[in-house]
Amino acid sequence: MRPSPRSLVALDGLNLFLADVRDGVGPYLGVYLLATQGWKPEAIGAALSAAGIAGVLAQAPLGMWLDATRMKRALLALAVVLISLACVVMAIWPIFTVVIAAQWVIGISAALIGPALAGMTLGLVGPKLFARRQGRNEGWNHTGNVLAALLAGAIGHYVSLLGVFYLNALMGLGALLALATIRGAEIDHRLACAASSGPIDRSPVAWRVLLADRRLLAFAVSAVLFHFANAAMLPLAGQMLGTWRPEQVALWMSACIVTAQLVMIPVAVIGGRLAERLGRKPVFLVAFAVLPLRGLLYVLADEPWMVVAIQVLDGVGAGLFGVLAVVMLADLTRGTGRFNAVQGALGSMIGLGAALSNLLAGFVVGSFGYAGAFIFLAFIAFIAMLAFGFLVEESQDTRQREAQMIEVPTS
Repeated sequence: MRPSPRSLVALDGLNLFLADVRDGVGPYLGVYLLATQGWKPEAIGAALSAAGIAGVLAQAPLGMWLDATRMKRALLALAVVLISLACVVMAIWPIFTVVIAAQWVIGISAALIGPALAGMTLGLVGPKLFARRQGRNEGWNHTGNVLAALLAGAIGHYVSLLGVFYLNALMGLGALLALATIRGAEIDHRLACAASSGPIDRSPVAWRVLLADRRLLAFAVSAVLFHFANAAMLPLAGQMLGTWRPEQVALWMSACIVTAQLVMIPVAVIGGRLAERLGRKPVFLVAFAVLPLRGLLYVLADEPWMVVAIQVLDGVGAGLFGVLAVVMLADLTRGTGRFNAVQGALGSMIGLGAALSNLLAGFVVGSFGYAGAFIFLAFIAFIAMLAFGFLVEESQDTRQREAQMIEVPTS
């Protein structure tokens, strides 16, 4: 059964509002703690890494749960509510123990959002339309990030940085309304976990599947290295802006986010379409290639506008990664019934890389300054590019590509 226009439009809205919800207050947390609470870089790094560590522990079991349950919409709604409440709590009590606890709640809840949204999308449109639909999802996601960043910048500059925390709760309400509009009966839960015909294998062996498949392992290694290099770059750039222009940091931070997200919108949509025709790997390789260049350019930046300009590369890299990572996993897990479980297992590994990135970057800044931290991250990004280029195989076979070129409409 094809999904109704109502569900597809609601899916657009869900991606729009979840853009601001899924990561809590994101890099604004570091800016807020530095500029208004006087936290040290090491403490900020610990706070930012807490959500990632929680996600590492939660993603694999949550992914296996999503493969086995038909309650994907209800679980997604619960995650949205918990993240919104955690952001409000951090705004009211910005002390170390409370912030760490709230970040754990955000990390666990956010670990569910990505696999649940991808599984729902796959269950609605099926594998043949998934690459294009995932590109559309990411396009709406980045549009939501632009909207949220503009609102956050205005609220943070003209009202208070605290307003950014309450904005997240407001966007969460929009996400809940969009989620309620999607018709649950239209989600094929067999397709949602990439199952083949016959009984779905629900054995909890996501880690074994990941480690036994050389293609998945190579992909996982390169993805972890990518996120280790990428995760700390924007938070560090925001902290650097805070030392240059403390009175304008909210506006400059919003400019960074808006610039990247505006680039991500067309990149995600075009990337999804190109992945159908050219294959996944050549399009994805572009994302890996721009990351080391971005890290080195931050070293040369000495004005806020230069940091903002560098965010164009973030738009290209993150825009392609958001689309192609999920699409390649759907290819590699087709017929296994473990799409969400493997997403969770890989997400745990990626989360570990991101958490270590923020944690270690804080200590590198303390010892070698921001330039030293960006050089370190650029080197890791270069290793990630080599790993993806030489170790990862194309996941889309020729027959699949030919079928998509014939059956997927061009409009």
